[in-house]
Amino acid sequence: MPHPSGRPAGLTATELVAAYASRDLSPVEVLHDVADVIEAREPELNAFWHLDLEAAATAARASEERWRRAEPAGPIDGVPVTVKENLGRAGVPMPAGNAGVEPVVPTRSSPVVERVEESGGVILGSTVMPDWGMLSSGVSSLHGITRSPWDPTLTTGGSSSGAGAAAAGGYGPLHVGTDIGGSIRLPGTWLGLTTLKPSAGRVPLDTPYLGRVAGPLTRSAGDAALLLSVISRPDARDWTSLPPVDLGTVLPAEPLDVSGLRVGLQLDAGCGLPLDREVHAAVEAAAEVFAAAGADVAPLGPFMTPQMLRDLDEFWRVRSLTDFDALSPEARDRVLPFIQRWVLAVRDVDGRSVLRDYASIMQLQQATVAATEAFDLVLSPVAPVTAFSAEWPMPWGEDDKGMAHIGFTAPYNMSGQPAASVNCGFTADGRTIGLQVSGRRFDDVGVLRAVDWYERHRSEAATPRWPIPQTGAARA
Repeated sequence: MPHPSGRPAGLTATELVAAYASRDLSPVEVLHDVADVIEAREPELNAFWHLDLEAAATAARASEERWRRAEPAGPIDGVPVTVKENLGRAGVPMPAGNAGVEPVVPTRSSPVVERVEESGGVILGSTVMPDWGMLSSGVSSLHGITRSPWDPTLTTGGSSSGAGAAAAGGYGPLHVGTDIGGSIRLPGTWLGLTTLKPSAGRVPLDTPYLGRVAGPLTRSAGDAALLLSVISRPDARDWTSLPPVDLGTVLPAEPLDVSGLRVGLQLDAGCGLPLDREVHAAVEAAAEVFAAAGADVAPLGPFMTPQMLRDLDEFWRVRSLTDFDALSPEARDRVLPFIQRWVLAVRDVDGRSVLRDYASIMQLQQATVAATEAFDLVLSPVAPVTAFSAEWPMPWGEDDKGMAHIGFTAPYNMSGQPAASVNCGFTADGRTIGLQVSGRRFDDVGVLRAVDWYERHRSEAATPRWPIPQTGAARA
């Protein structure tokens, strides 16, 4: 079976499942090849907190036997998967990327992990994140630095840093991250991935929180849809989850017709960092692809204000300050210095200010829904800037600029609307540029269909050629 990387590790999940069904490949063969990639790249990329290839081998052998009987456990049986370290796995410590934390060791796995295992997914391990998930990079006081498979001098983005590195680097096709303000889509834009921040409540969590979701980081819309169909199955532990919906085959065989779709194009977030010229050009070119196919593309002005962004940042700082204060003085010293400064900056913020911050977040939610209601889809940058130094905790380095990079992403966490990322170009020096595709709340399928359509119609120059090693145990 041909594939661009010349090895099974480069196949998509949909291709792997087809190869298992035809017996062209087995889950054990694929795991061996993925393990070879991990062995070669992990010392540099640093994507894993807890890698367990022995357990993965046991799961792959069981999957192989099910495929021999033509009785797969589910739609991703035998496919390698990773999960972010804050998605609990029974018996695996959860330090939240923070050297100051005494890790919780769950006795039961999170809903996402249980759904993956029930469907036969082969979990390779848990991927890393920065301290408390509050950095948009791969810098962690506990794990060190996670690096881009495209260029190890560059960031992965965060906070789903390890998941992003694993996805782009060929550690299997399916990876689950979490996102509270951009933590799935930011690795998406800085690593060229196709990702989805689902509608609020679409994927059950055991620790739901305002704006937080779990979702797929993949190399194709088809894989993102496949993974969503598995992890969106209901779980009673999430009291905020949406009513159960059988997503079935998320991407129908009939391709999307974008002609007549109402598409908003937003190129000004209204707050935060200025938009990089090359990002602007790439997103505008992506919108032209939709327009050329008959979509009604219209400009959408900014709807998030600098005050809303400041208030959201302060709200998160106070939340993390309470976690910081719960640590012993010695443990606080082990927290990443950037995070120490970030939380201590709000030491004097009082309760009334926090309530005003919360009211501001509700205003942002209302503004986002109102501004986007006229459109079937909204296209925008994921981030205003491209990938930065791997050593930097934030896109500007060690300075405190709040959350100046999430003006395009955070509104959809607060409104609960689905928002995806997909690569739409490269800078002159080869860095990836992501397009954000958002939709109305609950229309995760519509967003994924639009991304799938765009992947099929984008130019060759905008299509990633994944940085997966060419050699390996490829089998035809």
